[in-house]
Amino acid sequence: MPRIIDLSIPIENDVVSDPEFSRPEISYLSHDMTLDRMRVSFPDLQSHHLPEGAAWAIEKLVVTTHHGTHLDAPYHFHPTTNHDLVSGGEPSPTIDEIPLDWCFRPGVKLDFRHFPDGYVATPDDVRAELDRIGHVLQPLDIVVVNTRAGSCYAQEGYVTAGCGIGREATLFLLRQGVRITGTDAWSWDAPFNYTRERVEETGDYGLVWEGHKAGRQRLYCHLEKLHQLELLPPTGFTVACFPVKIRKASAGWTRAVALL
Repeated sequence: MPRIIDLSIPIENDVVSDPEFSRPEISYLSHDMTLDRMRVSFPDLQSHHLPEGAAWAIEKLVVTTHHGTHLDAPYHFHPTTNHDLVSGGEPSPTIDEIPLDWCFRPGVKLDFRHFPDGYVATPDDVRAELDRIGHVLQPLDIVVVNTRAGSCYAQEGYVTAGCGIGREATLFLLRQGVRITGTDAWSWDAPFNYTRERVEETGDYGLVWEGHKAGRQRLYCHLEKLHQLELLPPTGFTVACFPVKIRKASAGWTRAVALL
């Protein structure tokens, strides 16, 4: 049996996994709170009819498809994609249309933990790391990026931690046949507070979501809020990241794992 490393964070209350305006909410209904629900099917049911009087446990969630570890579909980035290849582009796939063949592939880890928060990685940064680990990218490799944010999960600074992957660095990967990338940061792009500063300094709104918007040029998905990437070697592992099948959705939750 291969060793399995869990690359996913849980969806949970009271942990800083998202900006304050967008955090998941979970209501826990314990075994002593759901007898009325069971009575819908069994009207005469009383608690003494059940072992220890325990009905069923249920959780109600208020979430988006981008809470927890998830796979973003190309539709999240832009309504059309592959403008590099097709005049006028073509419709971007939603998460239920992503080929499952993409989601179980050899993994490659780029270690960018040394880059400061807000740094935007370039193609030269990607090339240098690939040279360091001695790997030549193959089509459909799943490339995951280990940033400083991985060590900050569940802390106040998590959402603003880690480097981002710039537009040209993203396109460098995609033009070599990569279709799924990933990061342990909150976003594939640099944290928004750093991007806002650069936009204010330059007036260049093309910097907003530049890594995501590379998906307008080339078809790709990416994983966000991965975890424990520091446990992975640079290569020699397989990533499994099958998304939950949600009709016409921009993302799907995944229990991403690495198999060594």
